[in-house]
Amino acid sequence: MQNKHLNWLLGLLCWVILLPTAVADEQAKQQQQARADYIRAHYAKYEYQIPMRDGVKLFTSVYIPYDKSKTYPILMQRTPYRVAPYGASSYKTALGPSEIFEKEGFIFVFQDVRGKFMSEGEYVNMRPQNAYQKGGKAADDATDTYDSIDWLVKNLPNNNGKVGMWGTSYPGYYTSVAAINSHKALKAISPQAPIADWFYDDFHRNGAFVTPMAFLFFDSFDKQRDGLHYAWPDKMKEQTPDGYDFFLKLGPLTNVNKLYFKGERPFWNELTEHPNYDDYWQARNVLQHLDKVKPATLVVGGWYDTEDLYGPLATYQTMSKANKADNVRLIMGPWYHGQWNRGKGDVMGEAQFGFDTSDWFQHQVLLPFFKQHLKDEQSAALAQATMFETGANRWRQFAQWPPKEGKETTLYFAAHQQLRSQPDSQGGFDSYISDPAKPVPHSVKVSRGWDKPYMAEDQRFAARRTDVLVFETEPAQQDMTLAGPIDVNLWVSTDQGDADFVVKLVDIFPGKTFDDDKVDANTGNRHELVRWGVMRGRFRDSMSQPKPFEAGKPTLVSFQLYDVLHTIKRGHKLQIQVQSSMFPFLDRNPQKYVENIFNASEEDFSKAEHRLYHSNDYPSSIQFKQLN
Repeated sequence: MQNKHLNWLLGLLCWVILLPTAVADEQAKQQQQARADYIRAHYAKYEYQIPMRDGVKLFTSVYIPYDKSKTYPILMQRTPYRVAPYGASSYKTALGPSEIFEKEGFIFVFQDVRGKFMSEGEYVNMRPQNAYQKGGKAADDATDTYDSIDWLVKNLPNNNGKVGMWGTSYPGYYTSVAAINSHKALKAISPQAPIADWFYDDFHRNGAFVTPMAFLFFDSFDKQRDGLHYAWPDKMKEQTPDGYDFFLKLGPLTNVNKLYFKGERPFWNELTEHPNYDDYWQARNVLQHLDKVKPATLVVGGWYDTEDLYGPLATYQTMSKANKADNVRLIMGPWYHGQWNRGKGDVMGEAQFGFDTSDWFQHQVLLPFFKQHLKDEQSAALAQATMFETGANRWRQFAQWPPKEGKETTLYFAAHQQLRSQPDSQGGFDSYISDPAKPVPHSVKVSRGWDKPYMAEDQRFAARRTDVLVFETEPAQQDMTLAGPIDVNLWVSTDQGDADFVVKLVDIFPGKTFDDDKVDANTGNRHELVRWGVMRGRFRDSMSQPKPFEAGKPTLVSFQLYDVLHTIKRGHKLQIQVQSSMFPFLDRNPQKYVENIFNASEEDFSKAEHRLYHSNDYPSSIQFKQLN
């Protein structure tokens, strides 16, 4: 009888715990269905094969409002991820970045890019944009966009002659490309988390290779198909949820083709054949073409985007320096990849931001931006840079990014795990053994290796390892706001020929709260990751011409951590962690120097002793701009 009562109570407890989640899931389903019903009742769908200048036809899906009492601007997205569902009677359940766009009223256009799914032609990853140099019927992504817009404004009923474009990630890249010799009807674009240069975005970080992202992405995306097709190709069967175990057992990256791809992923093969930033990669850098951007531009990114954080920052910097100052704007929120369009943006793992930042962005920034430039409505009154300040959890506006104002601050590494305002006059170094057979995990959680919450994860699991160096300030006496990129200058040496150096910027919470001097069980001594970056040591002087370290020789390795806007609050400490692996998110450096790490053998992977120097002669440091 007691067991029956106990089981009943446990069942009731589980029901009480799970009920809020079940209710929330049901409400979300109802909201999604209501959105789908609204679209079906207010928009007519059409499908077209639009001819390009070289005769190739691109599949295009169009949704036009039933209400013909007024004209509408065209809001377009070009994608390699397919515009499904296909068929005039099969409707998407979402058309705009958020529901408010559908109720506002636009002509929504979706297009399969050249060579993908139902569009003709040959697909090329990050196709070099050089058709305008060749002239005639030469075609690329920029000319395809131009030709598509030209056809749309001439053929779609009830359009007002104005076109906007938006897209996230790869579609963000196609949005940036649209600005190259853009059509006069293209009035506004919003590249969101756009790929800018794949040697820095997604699959590389200063030369270090992002194995799980590339492996899982190209498994299906890069699989070749014959002719037009509706569906994604089948993915390989998942081997284990434990990416650390899977990729460690995979061994050298030569095994990817031997065991899985069998040489049948063309872009993977090209990627592994070009380990350095050579002509192949340089031709695919879209930034070099963004010097004459005419449409109004709103670049969007997320501080916690593990895929494309470089892209929006580099795209904004390139566009804003090369174009009219009032033509290009930037917004960065506390978001993972694309979260501003599909999530609340109120939390990132254990980090809490206090409100629905995505909803704020959609209502206060994105829709007003497109209404201003496509519907001639009142100015959206956007600052040049609208940035979310993590730590303080508030939006801030700046006349430019990075901001002019602020104090240049340098913190020097010192003995006894200290960060100080002056170089360490005592001199010395700290050392650690980096073992490729037991690399530092990128996360304490078990995952396939391409996850999101680790970007704000508690770093105590790493700080307590012997192959991770730790340096930190005293508790801050007043709030300290870091704004812009973080310059890292490491004086290091190794007893091997190569090494990676991963640097993490960490916010250490106090053990007790200020208000009531009590231990906080949730955040006490939390080590919150704010930003991390890596330099593959062979690329320390040039991404195009790598070179080995001279064993035992102190050598300067300098690079930048991507921008932050973060407040280290009073009582918190700023910590820097230095390590030489971050696995499986980053591939393992063999540490024995080889010409191409993609061709490294098992025998090339060696333990190494790395030293980090801190002295007047070798003053390792970080530099950043500090706002008042």
